[in-house]
Amino acid sequence: MSSPVSQDTPPNTEAEGPGPMTHKQRIEALVGLLLGMFVAFLSSTIVSNALPTIITELHGTQDQYTWVVTATLLASTATTPIWGKFADLVSKKLLIQLSLLLFTLGSVLAGLSTSVPMLIGFRAVQGLGLGGLQALGIIIIAAMFSPRERGRYQGPMAAVMSVATVAGPLLGGLIVDTSWLGWRWCFFVGAPLAVIALVVIGRTLNLPVVKRDVKIDYAGATLIAAGVSVLLIWVTLAGKNFEWASATSYELVAVGVVLLGLAIFAETKAADPVVPLRLFRDRTMTLATLASIAVGVAMFGGAVFLGQYFQIARGYSPTAAGLLTLPMVLGSMISATLSGALITKYGKWKKFLVVGAVGMAAGFLLLATTDHATSMVLIGVYLFVLGAGMGMTMQNLVLPVQNNVAPSDLGSASATVAFFRSLGGAAGVSVLGAVLSSHVTELTTEGLANAGVDMSKAGGSGAGLSNLKELPEQIGTIVRASYGDATGRVFLISGIIAALSLVAILFIREVALKDKSAMQQLDAERAARGAAEVAAVSGAVIDSEMIAEVDEIEDRVEASAPSGRHAAPTGRHAAPDLD
Repeated sequence: MSSPVSQDTPPNTEAEGPGPMTHKQRIEALVGLLLGMFVAFLSSTIVSNALPTIITELHGTQDQYTWVVTATLLASTATTPIWGKFADLVSKKLLIQLSLLLFTLGSVLAGLSTSVPMLIGFRAVQGLGLGGLQALGIIIIAAMFSPRERGRYQGPMAAVMSVATVAGPLLGGLIVDTSWLGWRWCFFVGAPLAVIALVVIGRTLNLPVVKRDVKIDYAGATLIAAGVSVLLIWVTLAGKNFEWASATSYELVAVGVVLLGLAIFAETKAADPVVPLRLFRDRTMTLATLASIAVGVAMFGGAVFLGQYFQIARGYSPTAAGLLTLPMVLGSMISATLSGALITKYGKWKKFLVVGAVGMAAGFLLLATTDHATSMVLIGVYLFVLGAGMGMTMQNLVLPVQNNVAPSDLGSASATVAFFRSLGGAAGVSVLGAVLSSHVTELTTEGLANAGVDMSKAGGSGAGLSNLKELPEQIGTIVRASYGDATGRVFLISGIIAALSLVAILFIREVALKDKSAMQQLDAERAARGAAEVAAVSGAVIDSEMIAEVDEIEDRVEASAPSGRHAAPTGRHAAPDLD
């Protein structure tokens, strides 16, 4: 059995704030959190089907198409561990409100963009808020609910993600297809929902604030963000703006590696590092992180290009493209709900992760067989398999990590897993986008040559997404077919990487899920530590009566663990009076 990562609770630690939250208050707070997550997912997916229209109207390129997605992922990835670390130090409620404000500001500014570079910049602002939402959401839920009980709420979380995944593309397609609205409303529409989420969270979320005497690791945070950003910029631009084997490429890699090396050094010296390296001594943490990278590459990298495939290669409208992703969404929602309920019932999780990883890899590999003429019924079946695999894997992968770490490390550990998943996603979008762009160019050139088309009439090498609507019908048909045939390669790479996540999951040792939430575990730790401190100060000997009193405190904490529908988490306990 893998031993949990332990950490001595820092001195001068105290909890301030309201008393224990009732079951009703926890559910109300959960609704606010899910609404905030819904806004984030909606704003992310609403752009997917609108992007071809946006890029075309703003006269962007395929590279810029990828950057509109990558900018958000880059900003969220670089800041996720920072949000997570702050969650261990200051008010989680204040942090998630701040992340919602940043996300809303970025959305509104993105809707006002007049060029693709401007849009990319404001999408990065969105990413800053998104980094907080994706890290803090799972951290706060883990603070309120025990690992085992959390499975029961996988269904609502999966439903929120699924509804947002369906509603986003559909709403985005509807907005783009409605002449009196226009694509800018794809960004404006999320602002009112974000404000509502802000109000709900402000009124319902009342977690105690655990205050600690700490030093903020500004050096580590800066170096991590800078190093990750430089490497992601290199992955995105290499092969297009400069050759992979070029001086510029080597310089970017060198700078990124040096910055991350300095970040690792800084983390070993920091009193409170952003990413505590000792967490990776635990086998579960290390393997779950590796699996998260692979899941991120496969999930973000593969799914981002689905809307492009349906619209460009198959000629469907944005609205229809959203509907065509419905099988994947239904598969995800059903599998996440069922697996979550069974995890709560039995307290076992590994078999579901294994089955999910197998399904995700199989779905991508099946999609790798598609081209511009594949039956839409077959594609729907493949998408359902992919969705079912994702539903079992995405949300459940963080459970063993949260179950294994000390409650004082909950924020850092949860955010680290989310960080590497986003890192994999950002790298996946960049690399797979480069693969797609290169393969489309090859297929288009080959198709035009086989058709005997004069390259000068096709705009030379410029025939592609940026001027698709301006191309002659014959050339446009060849370009569309090239996109359809090239997308299969993207899915093939995603499938291979998803298989790597399966390998990592197979080596994770299963540990039964705990029945206490993070706040309850902290309460028990504080009570036990208080007893020990009193004994040390008074010089008392820990006799059987004292042990019995401490045991009674722990029993009260465990008895209040949420084993039923109306169970409430334990609140703040005072140290026992042992005199």
